[in-house]
Amino acid sequence: MPCVADWLNDPFSIVQGIFVQNVPNSDWEKKVTEYFKEKLKENNATNWVPSLNDVPVHYLKPNSLVKFRCMVQDMFDPEFYMGVYETVDPNTNARVLHFGKYRDVAECGPQQEIDLNSSQTVTLERQTFYCVPVPGESAWSVVVLNPKFYAYISASQARVSPSTSYTPSRHKRSYEEDEDMDLYPSKQKEQHMGNSGGGDIHGSVEPKRLETEASAGHHLFSPNCSPPLDLNFPLPGEKGPACLVKVYESWDSFKVNDVLEVYGILSVDPVLSIVNNEEREGSVLDPMECMDTAEEQRVHSPPASLVPRIHVILAQKLQHINPLLPACLNEEEGKTCEYMNFPSLFVSNFMSELSPVRAELLGFLTHALLGDSLAAEYLILHLISTVYARRDVLPLGKFTVNLSGCPRNSIFTEHIYRIIQQLVPASYRLPMTIENMNRSRFIPHKDYTANRLVSGVLQLASNTSLVVDETQLEQGQLDATGVHNVTALGKLITWQKVDYDFSYHQMEFLCNINVLITSEGRSFLPSDCQVHLQPQIIPPNMEEYMNSLLTAVLPSVLNKFRIYLSLLRLLDYSISDEVTKAVEEDFVEMRKNDPESVTADDLHRTLLVARFLSLSAGQTTLSRERWLRAKQLEALRKARLQQQRCVNGNEL
Repeated sequence: MPCVADWLNDPFSIVQGIFVQNVPNSDWEKKVTEYFKEKLKENNATNWVPSLNDVPVHYLKPNSLVKFRCMVQDMFDPEFYMGVYETVDPNTNARVLHFGKYRDVAECGPQQEIDLNSSQTVTLERQTFYCVPVPGESAWSVVVLNPKFYAYISASQARVSPSTSYTPSRHKRSYEEDEDMDLYPSKQKEQHMGNSGGGDIHGSVEPKRLETEASAGHHLFSPNCSPPLDLNFPLPGEKGPACLVKVYESWDSFKVNDVLEVYGILSVDPVLSIVNNEEREGSVLDPMECMDTAEEQRVHSPPASLVPRIHVILAQKLQHINPLLPACLNEEEGKTCEYMNFPSLFVSNFMSELSPVRAELLGFLTHALLGDSLAAEYLILHLISTVYARRDVLPLGKFTVNLSGCPRNSIFTEHIYRIIQQLVPASYRLPMTIENMNRSRFIPHKDYTANRLVSGVLQLASNTSLVVDETQLEQGQLDATGVHNVTALGKLITWQKVDYDFSYHQMEFLCNINVLITSEGRSFLPSDCQVHLQPQIIPPNMEEYMNSLLTAVLPSVLNKFRIYLSLLRLLDYSISDEVTKAVEEDFVEMRKNDPESVTADDLHRTLLVARFLSLSAGQTTLSRERWLRAKQLEALRKARLQQQRCVNGNEL
């Protein structure tokens, strides 16, 4: 029977065994998937699989089983490959069948040639996705939770010594033997830090990724191409590998911006590093097979040392990326990730201790917001909000909060973002400076020369927290790009969609992004709710105050906060007919008492507050008590805004 080392370090041997036993029966492909699915169910076996999110490519054995948590940044055209092909020995005329699935390069034994005219040849199709690490993924969420992982890696052959070249031990077709290329560059530049500004809190240190990472400018220099290679990360300062993920089944269920976790075979064959036109012309490939432009070849066939390939055996679309939660949290989703261990009692066990967790989180955020408990209440509601449905074009459940009253040009907003980073799995802080607005690329656009989607800042995964820092805004002139970017940001907030630019037309991509706007006065961007900050304490040293706040939180408590915020987003919610009728009657009464100021927007906002207030307490239905509490919070918020207007003499 195969042992762990077989299916982890040499999955091809498993596939070969199943292929030989079942050929010419086409069920061999299904049996391969079932085999690895069963293996991954055993004793938390998913923790033993090396992750490209944590381990540099040059530490991983080529053709071993790996996993990758990623976002689909782009999808290329489908490609054809030889699913089954036959080789022949010219001397003995002996014929052997081979499988081409999970391979980039067709292989032969010694003294064998591929018979391209064989009747046994089966041509199949696969889909290639260009995938990047989840944009803005927090450092704590990429830390490997199981310490046994590194022990296994060091003890097994899944980890190899870094080298400047890799010589395959197998025989290939003749044109491949002529390629003498470095698989790995000698050393990439040291990474500079992104904009996160987050310190290392409670072991939330991002694992050191070594020479394989991209620099803050998205570019890597390769010995195989003169211009730098743009890895096309959506956010500046991002790190981690980009991968070409090749999917063989059900690829129609995946789309751009989906977050996936894939298990597959790592391919870093040197022949894949043919990236420039001169090398293509120097090969013996048929020129008719190379109809792509030089730029398209460079983008679609980057060096495998920089952009490895993963041939997917199993893949699933993730509900969330919080590693502290089970991958699947309900029965319906559980059917699509059967190889994941599903602790059925996880939700009920955590819900039983929800009340003290909420109280601790409220206290923590109150301190972070300088003693303002009302702002802390609304921040909790914002952090658990999510688009749960769409009615025509209206996204239901979005709850963009404008936290006004923040000190101008202060480090306060940076530290608030730092705290949010410690609570959510993915986030990004966008300083609203004139320079950022005019120079940044917010909207992804199609590059037809390279035949790829060029990423932009607003290409984010679902449930990413976007903190827009308006306190950085100064006087200046927005150019056409700046106006375009601000318009796109406003459209994202209002409609939860981004119109990608395809030159000849716009293509609408729906999204689900939590936007928090920090500003001195009222934001010029739209929002669902404005909360004016009223600090109760003014620390003499803001940085020292915020650092002490973070270091004072126990790691176990911080993890509970993280589970709390992620879990509540996934709960179902409903309002009974009885409560609906009571709310309608209450609203009619409110309109009678104050017809000037109570509007339909007020009803919609109060219902949203009541929804998230209920969920924050672990209640999946609206009660009379929660409705009254929502009305109370809204009254306090409005009274504060009115008070501020009277003080300043203008609208905030």
